[in-house]
Amino acid sequence: MAKGNISKSQARSGSDENGAKERDALLQSIIETSPDGLITIDKNGLILSFNPAAETMFGYHADEVIGVNIKALMPSPYREEHDGYMERYLRTGERRIIGIGREVMAERKNGDVFPIELAVGEISLKHKRQFAGFIRDASARHAAERSVDELRNELLHVSRLSELGEMASALAHELNQPLTAIINYLEACRRLLERSDGSGQAQSERLMQKASEQAHRAGQIIQQLRKFVAKGETDHQFEEINTVVREAADLALVGSRHQSIDVTFDFSDNLPQVMIDRVQIQQVVMNLVRNSVEALDGVDHRSLTLRTTDAGAKGLQVDVTDTGPGLPKEIADRLFQPFLTTKAGGIGIGLSICKTIVDAHGGQLWTTVNPGGGTAFHMTLPIDRDQVSSHG
Repeated sequence: MAKGNISKSQARSGSDENGAKERDALLQSIIETSPDGLITIDKNGLILSFNPAAETMFGYHADEVIGVNIKALMPSPYREEHDGYMERYLRTGERRIIGIGREVMAERKNGDVFPIELAVGEISLKHKRQFAGFIRDASARHAAERSVDELRNELLHVSRLSELGEMASALAHELNQPLTAIINYLEACRRLLERSDGSGQAQSERLMQKASEQAHRAGQIIQQLRKFVAKGETDHQFEEINTVVREAADLALVGSRHQSIDVTFDFSDNLPQVMIDRVQIQQVVMNLVRNSVEALDGVDHRSLTLRTTDAGAKGLQVDVTDTGPGLPKEIADRLFQPFLTTKAGGIGIGLSICKTIVDAHGGQLWTTVNPGGGTAFHMTLPIDRDQVSSHG
């Protein structure tokens, strides 16, 4: 009987031991395969473990850093502050990262400094205080944020230049005729004064000549300005229209989320690539989306839909549809003319620029009334399907 009891006890003990080994093996497997870096340290800051993800992230092999103070993975001023922070936490319990988490800077073996998301937890094992740091490399997220900022700044810069160019070109055209008339009038006055015998004739001739020269000079400046802002060669490349539209829309919608706008992206799949100037077409999409967002101000049902479709012989079609109040007919008929605007502070060249860009791409830009209320902008971009096929 005793032997039977001992056997059962031994069996339970063996089962518990096997279970513990399985749990340890599972835990070790999780640590080894974790995509995030996992580093454990003791209360003195010495590294106890360093998983493979941490090795990849920092460029060190585990053998190189185990037993080394964790501050070796930190750039200044974190490196100099770490020991004092640990001592203060152990003495007072004051937390800065432990149990909270934050973004800090780390340093790789090659000296590169990079951002990380760090979460630290405290572990008590056999009366020993240890700390586990869970680390995620934030470099990719920072790069993506910088890319968005750079793209947005580039689009805004292009938009400003385009508006300046459109305005300068229009002003040059409008001023050219009166300047020509001024020159003709001044030349006629000079000829009349040459035939007169009145006093001060010589001085009048000199003044008229200077006025004529200045008028000529103004005309030359305007002609140079028109050449300066004349459209040059653009950078056309094959692009995925869904990506182009989505990026531009996301940028245009920055800051408008609080307006509770219901945004829908209805993109067709497997659309052929289109040869376009990416920045210019994104400028058009941004302008259309911003106009729609402004039109939704004060409207109860705020809905905005961006749609891409294959329009057959017309090429690819992009639609931007809102549920705003719509456009008055007298405005709709002249919407793409320069200097026509419905905005209090607008100068009325944004949509004119958009049409110029789309026309230069061989496409079309027009509006229709949204059956559900509001306005729909439509843009087509032609496709050379044979060229697309050879490109693909």
